[in-house]
Amino acid sequence: MTGLILSRRGFIQSAGALTLAFSLAPRGFAAEPAKLPGSLANNRMLDAWVRINADGTVTICTGKVELGQGILTALEQIAADELEVEPKRITLISGDTGQTPDEGFTSGSQSIEYSGIALRYACAEVRQVLLDLAAKRMDLPHGNYAAAVEDGTIRYNGKSVTYWELAGEADLHREATAGFVPKSPQGLRHIGQSKPRLDIPAKVTGGASYVQDIRLPGMLYGRISRPPSYSAELAAFDEARVRAMPGVVAVVRDGRFLGVIAEREEQAIAARDELARAAQWRDGAALPKPEDIQNYLRSLPAEEHVVSNKEAAATATRTTLEAAYTRPYTAHASIGPSCAVAQVKDGALTVWTHSQGVFPLRRDLAKALDIDVAKIRCVHAQGSGCYGHNGADDVALDAALLARAANGRPVKVQWMRDDEFGWEPFGPAMSMKLRASLDDGGKIVDWSHDVWTNTHSMRPEKEGCNLLAAWHLAQPKAPGKPGIIPQPAGGGDRNAVPLYDFPRQKVTHHFIPAMPIRVSALRALGGYANIFAIESFMDELARAAKVDPVEFRMRHLGDPRASAVVKAAASHAGWQPNLPGGTGKGRGIGFAKYKNLSAYLAVVVDVEMDRASGATRLVRATAAIDAGQVINPNGLINQTEGGIIQAASWTLKEQVLFNPQHIVSRDWSRYPILTFPEVPAIDVVVLDRPTEKSLGAGEAAQGPTAAAIANAIAHATGLRLRDLPLTPERIKAAFG
Repeated sequence: MTGLILSRRGFIQSAGALTLAFSLAPRGFAAEPAKLPGSLANNRMLDAWVRINADGTVTICTGKVELGQGILTALEQIAADELEVEPKRITLISGDTGQTPDEGFTSGSQSIEYSGIALRYACAEVRQVLLDLAAKRMDLPHGNYAAAVEDGTIRYNGKSVTYWELAGEADLHREATAGFVPKSPQGLRHIGQSKPRLDIPAKVTGGASYVQDIRLPGMLYGRISRPPSYSAELAAFDEARVRAMPGVVAVVRDGRFLGVIAEREEQAIAARDELARAAQWRDGAALPKPEDIQNYLRSLPAEEHVVSNKEAAATATRTTLEAAYTRPYTAHASIGPSCAVAQVKDGALTVWTHSQGVFPLRRDLAKALDIDVAKIRCVHAQGSGCYGHNGADDVALDAALLARAANGRPVKVQWMRDDEFGWEPFGPAMSMKLRASLDDGGKIVDWSHDVWTNTHSMRPEKEGCNLLAAWHLAQPKAPGKPGIIPQPAGGGDRNAVPLYDFPRQKVTHHFIPAMPIRVSALRALGGYANIFAIESFMDELARAAKVDPVEFRMRHLGDPRASAVVKAAASHAGWQPNLPGGTGKGRGIGFAKYKNLSAYLAVVVDVEMDRASGATRLVRATAAIDAGQVINPNGLINQTEGGIIQAASWTLKEQVLFNPQHIVSRDWSRYPILTFPEVPAIDVVVLDRPTEKSLGAGEAAQGPTAAAIANAIAHATGLRLRDLPLTPERIKAAFG
């Protein structure tokens, strides 16, 4: 896999130090609190973000957490540049309800846009505080002076003082003002450079990296035995036979919740198996028929939300096309099942968790356990992949419930593979119906897009309690009410509003509150399926207009940055207009601006098809991405590559299987994912724009990749598949 950086900035450096200005003049404060950028708006104190230590180090705090996206490395680069210290001096604390700002969830590709910008302004202001103190220490006359700062040492006219000497005088327990402008691109040394990721060494050397690696003195091990289906009721339970097993410390039963604690992990696993045998269940309501799930969902009551309605004078049309596309339920399929460690000591609960939102989790734990939120501390520890609302929050409550029976000893609860696949919230199934008309010149003049789907977020939130075990207790807690995420970000209707210029368009979100199968956030939310539908339909319309797919898109794009990524992806892939199709080899393109707010991305995918087996071989993917100012180019390339691989797996293989009783796909044999030999060669071209604001990029590749694969298959075979995943069985059936 290779990466190419375009438009690399020229850095202006002066003898290893940058020139800064400081002033002793007092700053005025507005009568109303200043509007602060990003996460500073809700976390206004400077010392919530930055602490200057007398020992020559800097502590940086962030509520965002490392999920494998390299965010902590990028934030370190931002702090190093704005403070003028070397990265090795910086210690990062992230996602700790006892130490860091509350930044909600690490989701939606918002970490750089929200935490990054907050940190830039906070560090710029802290730097100015230190410069003002240095002016007093060096007894400089009132006015503005140029001072050189190098790795925390301030120098002026032969005098010098360090940040560390000023640490005791620097009162950072003050509200940020955002009145100090971060550095210009010409003054940056670390931002824009490919710095090695902080989180990688321990992962590749077998070090302690994940929550699963935590070992605490006296730690016990727990397992949970779930009901056989969502609504099954516990009819009888023989607790004594489990208690008698070797190593068992406690058996916990609360309503339908069954758990066991043991001295050793293998003992906990054996006791879990016995828990399942010792419990008798009455099965409840059945699930819908899987073969008719899309029709079933569309038959449920839905709230209709028109999210875009552009009207113009009617135009004569030559051709009108309609097409329907679907997406199945999809699992997060984390390689390592969810895990948490909990300890109840002196009336306080500490939970080590790979939750994407430690503060919302803490609030839901307080509701589930009926305790004061101030008595709970949630500390983030990395998990092995999640990218959405998987079982990380649920297992945290499991661990807390067991820890209450452990007499002060910590308890680690590790979900088993069937726990993860059977009980995590899935990405919702979706149906999209599109209709468009072309004029005599082959341009789209009328467009409509209808999407039917459940909610795309049932994370821990302010209302209700969205933790699995809380619903199974003898005194169950009610979940929150399913809702929509409003535009422009959107949830089920994310990216349903096309970025193309159409004179007439209508986009309608048919929100289905009822959830026959548990769903919540999965990476990119509705953007994955909506972009798949839009970009597949654009290819179908291009064919009807007899125009090359790249040229067809360019005719409808008014945003020059959008046009630039389409051109760059096509150019670097060696796109040749109007290549003949149906040869067994094909290429397709997909494009989107994620959420219509974040990074622009276009990708060209080359495939080879085996007609006999229906198998698709991905040969190459060539992507171009514009994420504004790039913090860590290699990190951005990594993110884009990972997004392409994950989207390819979703598109070609992944779907949750179920029958009228329960979830069937409970292991890897029933839920296959893309394997290493199936990963294509990937090239990523980065269009760096150092004078533009940084745009979220973590989920930019999902939708365009799905569409590019579908369009490549259509080009290779002459067959248009509209129902995900594009499995060999579906392709063979299409061949007839």
